[in-house]
Amino acid sequence: MADIFDVIADPTRRDILKVLLDRNSDDSQSVGEISVSEIVARLELSQPTVSKHLKVLREASLVAVREEGQHRYYRLDPTPLEAVEDWVIPFTASDIDASAITAQLAEETREFASTVGKVLADTRRRVERVTPKKWRRD
Repeated sequence: MADIFDVIADPTRRDILKVLLDRNSDDSQSVGEISVSEIVARLELSQPTVSKHLKVLREASLVAVREEGQHRYYRLDPTPLEAVEDWVIPFTASDIDASAITAQLAEETREFASTVGKVLADTRRRVERVTPKKWRRD
């Protein structure tokens, strides 16, 4: 499988992804699918060129295809782009105070752990009240 960065480096593939994204966000269309012929018409490219690029996008799991007779309908699957997002964010998020986020997460983690501990302790007390002593593992 090609590296996701190599796949999205090609401007034609980015154009195809944009067409799929536009279809995906268009509420009037069903399931965000678009046929190859519609992509060809929108981008004014040849069908073999579009098919070649769709194959690369399919192999990178950026698109899913549904076959209906001789027709192919494509839809966007943005999941693989999360790797790109993870790589780009540190370069674009320079105004974020990492120490403040870390402190906030630590506080939330402590609160969560405290809540879980209280729930577990309460559950154990309830079980002890209803479980006969001879069945308990103390």
